Amino acid sequence: MNNAIDGIAIVGMAGRFPGARSIDEYWSNLVAGRESITHFDASQLSPSVPAELRTHPRYVAARGTLDDADRFDAGVFDIPAREALLTDPQQRIFLELCWNALEHAAIDTRRFKGSIGVYAGVSNNSYRKLVEARPDLVAASGEFVAMLANEKDYVATRVAHRIGLHGPAISLYTACSTSLVAIAQAWYALMSWQCDVALAGGINIVVPQETGYVPVDGGMESSDGHCRPFDAKADGTVFSSGGGVIAMKRLADAINDGDTIWAVIRGVGVNNDGADKASFSAPSVRGQADAIGLALSCAGVTADSIGYIEAHGTGTHLGDPIEVEALTRAFRTSTSESQFCWLGSVKSNFGHLVAGSGVAGVIKAALALHHGKIPPTLHFEHPNPEIDFAKTPFKVANRLIAWPRSSRPRRAGVSSFGVGGTNAHIIIEEAPQRAAAKPGRLPAIIALSACDEPALRRRAAQLATALTHTDATELPDVAWTLADGRRAMPVRAAVVAETIPAAIDALRDIKPIVVDNASAPIFLFPGQGAQHANMARGLIDSEPVFAAAFDRCCAMASDLLGVDLRALIMPAPGAEEESNRTLTETRYAQPALFAVEYALAQCWLSWGVKPQAMIGHSIGEFAAACIAGVFTVDDAIRLVVARGAAMHAQPRGTMLALRASEDEVKKILPHGVELAAVNAPRALVVGGTAERVDAFARTLVTAEIAHINLRTSHAFHSASMDPALSIFRKAFDGIHLNAPTVPFYSCVSGKPITDAEATSPDYWCKQLRMPVRFADAVRHAATSNACALIEVGPGQALSKLARGVPAWSTRALSSLRGESDPRDTENLAEAVAGVWCRG
Repeated sequence: MNNAIDGIAIVGMAGRFPGARSIDEYWSNLVAGRESITHFDASQLSPSVPAELRTHPRYVAARGTLDDADRFDAGVFDIPAREALLTDPQQRIFLELCWNALEHAAIDTRRFKGSIGVYAGVSNNSYRKLVEARPDLVAASGEFVAMLANEKDYVATRVAHRIGLHGPAISLYTACSTSLVAIAQAWYALMSWQCDVALAGGINIVVPQETGYVPVDGGMESSDGHCRPFDAKADGTVFSSGGGVIAMKRLADAINDGDTIWAVIRGVGVNNDGADKASFSAPSVRGQADAIGLALSCAGVTADSIGYIEAHGTGTHLGDPIEVEALTRAFRTSTSESQFCWLGSVKSNFGHLVAGSGVAGVIKAALALHHGKIPPTLHFEHPNPEIDFAKTPFKVANRLIAWPRSSRPRRAGVSSFGVGGTNAHIIIEEAPQRAAAKPGRLPAIIALSACDEPALRRRAAQLATALTHTDATELPDVAWTLADGRRAMPVRAAVVAETIPAAIDALRDIKPIVVDNASAPIFLFPGQGAQHANMARGLIDSEPVFAAAFDRCCAMASDLLGVDLRALIMPAPGAEEESNRTLTETRYAQPALFAVEYALAQCWLSWGVKPQAMIGHSIGEFAAACIAGVFTVDDAIRLVVARGAAMHAQPRGTMLALRASEDEVKKILPHGVELAAVNAPRALVVGGTAERVDAFARTLVTAEIAHINLRTSHAFHSASMDPALSIFRKAFDGIHLNAPTVPFYSCVSGKPITDAEATSPDYWCKQLRMPVRFADAVRHAATSNACALIEVGPGQALSKLARGVPAWSTRALSSLRGESDPRDTENLAEAVAGVWCRG
């Protein structure tokens, strides 16, 4: 195989090891040279340990243990509590490790397009005896369920079922070499395109953990609870709890996806000793050497390119010399150099993890390549007298060794040999160097979710702590991973931050929101009155999708208007006041609002936020209809410009906003003053000539009804607009109207628009003249399952109105804040965060 074609990238890792709940803690312990074997005093030993063992003169009360091995987040996997209680903790924790590895790899399985396989194994089940001691629990669930919860066969398929994976799910068992063989099989599956991502690993959990053992002379267990690989005092190992999982992709895919690549598996070798050894449990020099040679050949590399070997290293007087002899025999086929390759074993830190030992070594070697350091192998003082290291290619790494990149790729080998003779060896190589990343999007949206509020707060606190060690330039990458590489759960929070300190402060003060549903939102498009100079200016540089759509609309409208609409909306410094005056003219206000609203909608759509329905207030209904496909954007601009021109040509008028119900106002509404809009149950707009509206205002003062004059040039949606109808009707000549592909509400009726209405020019003329029944539309929308209302415009007038409806009191959001708050990019990011938090 030519350099293993392209190799298999390790893109995610997860592990639970003695003294380490995570990969970071694991690495910290390795670098610090910590031994993580617990030596129990009498009070710490499990009550299940018989008195005759406790008092045995050779009883070794020591083992590497896992914290919280008896706990399980069953809710994440939708596993009933009774079933979880019956299930072997090896399979419970392994399921969590697979979830963790996918998160570490930034893979959300619900969005990942390819297939994901699982290759896994566990050690002998010592939990089953506790299950059998509770016949009441077994009877309550049934013998078959109890069997499924404890048999080794189901470790891989349980992962596939509970996480929702569709690639191969293979449970395999080769004793101590189980997890490295699982990795090798996953490597083959990826190389042959059986899946696109593979999870592989293994685990061992001794139940109960707080126990020891009586060592047997000449056996595999240490006489004092320490493991001393390759040392003269080596007399055995300690069987401990722990395990891990790695997530893998084809290297080309990982590079293309922009993944963090921890290392590259270049080749694998798996074989069996056969009958050529002293006994079934004895190791074989030839078998091990052949497996190592297979891996080197598969990787297409020579032995002199290997800088480190993570050995099986059980620390037995017989096994260590055989392993070094086998390594030497394999290496001597291509090099005669001596002591150029470092040798070590993680078993010196916490003993033998049995089915989890191989993956522990792979993770250690991958981290060594990633960090450029080889951790020390503990307890090595004098070499085993049966090993003459000077005549081998190896030297024991008994201290922390610097291992920086050089002109030659750094490589490591990892060995794992099982009782019964199944040997495995893999060759891993440093990850390819990545090109410098371009600056990411700021402000960053830090999105978090969990199954319940306490878990979310814990996660936020953990992230805040992690960010204290994060480079400022990496904040957008953190945000991307959280948004794209995590499965969204029902309790959510999101913070928007420009800097690491700001993100940390916000994470420590999160406000969780429970998602009631995960449906799409409703878009709100505002009408006249929302326009102002410099609306959405901040998005021109920060949002390319917005800028492209906005420029397109402005260019076409400018040709029709004979005025540079873009320059009018985005005036030169000092010209804002004049621009605001000009934008009060409806002939400019309408195309200006349409350009901003259409461009904002394109932004939301580009982020995958697609509305289930829309509501447009007056001119805003044209933006809704355009997004729904009723007319093309070019036709929409022609209609909007024509509408504005026709309305501008009518006699001037005045409009008044007032706080009263529709019934109250109708009783006192004089001739010549008309209801123009019902924006909320007690938020109305009336219009007419200046003289008649002023007189009506005096009536309102007497009636103690609050009111305010609006800054408008005309009395829209009143009789003064009647002459505009025939003019506007002509604008539809040659324009084809289509039935909407996305529902939207009619502001004439407040109800969902019909296909007949949407495709009728007469409706759109009527829409110009009749009162805007926005309140009715919002009320009807409250019967939908929309997660939120999003105001897609330059202000927040509609979202404020909608919050007056109980159904939308906390779920009406605005894309931008208006003239009083020009931080457009940050405000839009906060809106995106708010929509995500609401489902």
